[in-house]
Order: sequence, then structure tokens, then C-alpha cells
Amino acid sequence: MVNFGIIGFGLHAVKRLMPGFELSKNCRVTALSRRDIKKAKESAQVYNIPNAFSSAKDLCQSPEVDAVFIATPNSCHLKGVLTAIECRKPVLCEKPMAVSADECRQMVEAAQKANVLLGIAQVFRFNESIRRIKDRIAAGHIGAPVYARSEFCFKVGPEHPRAWINDLKVAGGGPISDVGVHCIDTLRFILQDEIVRVSAIGMSDDLSGEQESAAAITLEFSRGALGSVFVSFRTEYRTPLEIVGTTGTLRSENGLNVDRPVHVELHHEWDVADTETFSNSLSYAHQVDSFADAVEGKAEFPIPSEEGWKNQQILDAAYRSIKSGKTEEVAQIGATKSAP
Repeated sequence: MVNFGIIGFGLHAVKRLMPGFELSKNCRVTALSRRDIKKAKESAQVYNIPNAFSSAKDLCQSPEVDAVFIATPNSCHLKGVLTAIECRKPVLCEKPMAVSADECRQMVEAAQKANVLLGIAQVFRFNESIRRIKDRIAAGHIGAPVYARSEFCFKVGPEHPRAWINDLKVAGGGPISDVGVHCIDTLRFILQDEIVRVSAIGMSDDLSGEQESAAAITLEFSRGALGSVFVSFRTEYRTPLEIVGTTGTLRSENGLNVDRPVHVELHHEWDVADTETFSNSLSYAHQVDSFADAVEGKAEFPIPSEEGWKNQQILDAAYRSIKSGKTEEVAQIGATKSAP
């Protein structure tokens, strides 16, 4: 059994991580940290977590913690990851990995130097529906992929529980970085291909201020497929996913979610050839169990730190494109390898 400490016990930890840990088989939460020690102790009491800290370093140094989950606001990821690595604790960092590719580089290099496991929590790679779509494409069920579409939209108002989400300095960006990273990572995973060029346009409003409130991104994959990503903080929740190939189409109207059954349809011209239905209710549990297995040396964690770094290079290129009005090349991360 692997004991986790959660740094940044906020909305995400309450809504997603704790239910995942409760359903997990090989791990549990034994510590949490919040900046306010009173709130930390209150959260620990509510969720029956034995150790509460106001300092990330104190949590990482605790002998009751075997691995660390970083769930702080995006701009705090770098500090939290480096603290865990300094304390020689395996660390799983929430997406997006950072607010810039340079921060990702610092994390990867620190983990490699210290020989510490660093993984990225791109949870939708653990969705049964996403894995099935990936496998069907690899098996040739739609021929060669021509284009892929992913959307992720939900409403963010001025009183959103994640109070920092509209603050560019803390969030590092709007929906492109918050949920666009899910769309981008999912398409990379499904197609098993890398993105080489990006073009993007963004819209802002009074609430979003310096950061975008909605955006459209076009992706060029190395093997010729095209991708489109649409994200917004101003519409009702929707996450359609569609992969179009030379002989068919795989489509899901709610592809990126863990709360409701996901229906995946195979289309041939006008007809629905078949429909499969999946439950992704165990995705968060599978994610932490997979990391626990890696901590114990049973298997490699399937989303190493380089994957988060690659995603951030794409996010950075999208933001450059919004500013330049041009298609931007995606920088390559180099030939470094993940820590074991």
C-alpha cells in the first residue's frame, strides 16, 4: 500500500482525487497540505486523513508519505514538484504540468538528476472509452486518420470555486491551458502521433481580462493528420470527440468525462455501424493505482514527465500563435529519458 500526500487540497482534491483514492486498490491518502493550517486540519478531519500540514516541505519530509500528488494552482506546480524531488519523494503532478515549457524542463532535469519518479496526471488516458478508440484506430477500423476534433467547454463565472482560475499570473492561461491540454493530450494519445505545428485564435471578455475566455486551435500532426480543438469558459459543459479516417469515423458526444456513460459510435457514411458504451468512473482510481505500482517497481507509469513537457510545448506554441497571428512550430523537448 502506497501512502500519498496531497499538496494543495482544494476543489480538485475534494471533487476528483479523494473519490478516486477511495476506489483505488493499492494506495491511500495519509497527509494533505493547505496554506492555512486551520483549514488543513479541518479538511483532514472531514476526510479522515491522519496528517495535516501548512508547508509542502513538511508534508514531503513526513515518514507517513511515500508519494506526493501536486494539486496546487498551475503556477505553484514547479515549486511543489522541486520540493518533492528534493525530499526524494515520487511525485505525480496535475495537468497542465507548468505554465511554461522552461518550467517543465526544470522539473524533468531535476527528477532525472535525483533519480526520482515524476509523472503527469492526464487522467483521460485512463478512460476505458479513450483507450478503446485508440485501439480501434490502431486496428484500422476507420482507415488512415485524416482529421481529429476535440472540444472542452464549461462555464466559469466570477464566483468559481477555483478562485485563481481567472488570474493569468496564477493559472498561466485560460481554457487553452486548463482544458485544452486535455484535448491535445487525448488526440496525441489516440493517434499515437506528435504535433509539429499549431495555429490559434483566442477571444477575451471583461471577466477573462488578460487571458482568453475561448479559443480555436488547429494542429498539424507529423504523419499528416489535422486536428482541431475548441475550448471555452462560457458555454455549458460539452466534450465531443471525433476521429475521421479514410474509411470511417469514430465519434463520441461526451468523450472527455468520468461522470456519465460514454457512447462511442462507428460511422460508415450515413450509417452507424456499431455503438459501444463505457463507464469511466474508475479513471482517477486507475491513475493513482498505476502510479503506486510504479512507485513499488511493479510497472512503468504510462504518462512520464516528458509527456507533460510535450503538451506544454504545444500550449506555448498556441499562445505564441494568438499573439503573432501566424502558424507556430512546436519546439522539440530533446532526447532526455524519464526517471525510472
